[in-house]
Amino acid sequence: MLKIYNTLTRSKQEFIPKQPGKVGMYVCGMTVYDYCHIGHARVMVVFDTVSRYLRHSGYQLTYVRNVTDIDDKIIQRANDNGEEFGALTERFIAAMHEDEKALSVLPPDLEPRATQSIGDIINMISTLITKDFAYVGGNGDVFYAVSRFDGYGKLSGKNIEDLQAGERVDVDTAKRDPLDFVLWKMAKPGEPAWESPWGQGRPGWHIECSAMSTCCLGNHFDIHGGGMDLQFPHHENEIAQSEGATGETFVNYWMHNGFVRVNEEKMSKSLGNFFTVREVLKQYRPEVIRFFILSSHYRSPLNYSDEHLDEAGVALTRLYTALRGVEITEVAIDADFKLRFEQAMDDDFNTPVALAVLFDLARELNKAQDKQILAATLKQLAAILGLLQDDPDDFLKGRSFTLVAEPGKFTLSGGQANLIKGASEELIEEKIQRRLEAKKNKDWGTADKIRDELKELGVVLEDMPGGKTTWRRES
Repeated sequence: MLKIYNTLTRSKQEFIPKQPGKVGMYVCGMTVYDYCHIGHARVMVVFDTVSRYLRHSGYQLTYVRNVTDIDDKIIQRANDNGEEFGALTERFIAAMHEDEKALSVLPPDLEPRATQSIGDIINMISTLITKDFAYVGGNGDVFYAVSRFDGYGKLSGKNIEDLQAGERVDVDTAKRDPLDFVLWKMAKPGEPAWESPWGQGRPGWHIECSAMSTCCLGNHFDIHGGGMDLQFPHHENEIAQSEGATGETFVNYWMHNGFVRVNEEKMSKSLGNFFTVREVLKQYRPEVIRFFILSSHYRSPLNYSDEHLDEAGVALTRLYTALRGVEITEVAIDADFKLRFEQAMDDDFNTPVALAVLFDLARELNKAQDKQILAATLKQLAAILGLLQDDPDDFLKGRSFTLVAEPGKFTLSGGQANLIKGASEELIEEKIQRRLEAKKNKDWGTADKIRDELKELGVVLEDMPGGKTTWRRES
């Protein structure tokens, strides 16, 4: 029985969908003015894994993840670049999709964009004004009246009186209350704008998600997810807007993934420890990054470091090594391992425990005489996490990516690999053949020298029963 930690109730609750067998899930997506960073990668991978498991569990899922393609940062970046904002957002949306594909993140069922939802946004704002939850301010902007919504603060646990007391004196006389937030911004010269009942302008950030989520999933749906940083004020404001407009409960289960830290410090551009997905992919295979993200529980902080990514690479190599040489034709899988895996995932999507089950399975697989069922089980359960879908030999020999040698470092590029530190597969196989001949002639010194040479080239040899030697590249 699936249980989810609900941020709204601050407790783990049994998951009961609004409609039996069906699930609606909305996740706040990217604001597309730059390349995705490792924090975005965590959101992508976490909720991709949630969606995969919900489908594995038999639910008919509608997964919606929006794109914020209009806001202050987008306008500023486009102006800085001297380009149209639409050209900027299209470029970074395409880059985002490339990053997702690299990380084996499946596309959401629906991917609404703010600029394509202007009509729905205007309708919701109009409803809020009619119901006296919103008003036109002194500067022409439309604001949400926070004090009109009784439940404000229920998601974040913040008290409205404390918020008001802690707010500095607001010199902006356009708002009735310092806590009120903007729903519609009047156009400034040269900015993108749309027609509305309040004049030309553009939506505020919070209202975009309320309009897009309810239009895609209805006024009341099952799961809303996003990063922990969005809990307040973004998600708090979404609740106020949506429930104020519809009069219905907005969301049943709120899920928030933890922050990404870099060497135990908060990731930020100002600290110089800010990494885009593309930068990390220059050093590590995409599947290693995905494994690393899943090795921590989604609600825990994720500490990014080269050491942890190296460990993820070694761990993933162990799993692929267990599958190596097994041609899987078996359809049936081991019921006990499947049960243990599902128990872990049913406990608030506990991927670290689920991965531990996969390693137990790999250990049994390494010892087994008949490997078919265990290998099929390992591959099928790992697929629910988006892992181990490469051919084991391709992964271990580095064929699923290319390492291009540069002075002092290696960078990733697409295509099939046959280079690593200058060692092609042909060269490796030739050296292995020479080593086998040396061993046959009992020339142990030459055999050891060749093994050491290959080790220097990042190639690990594994002598198998019957005189056969296999090899893999170091993680």
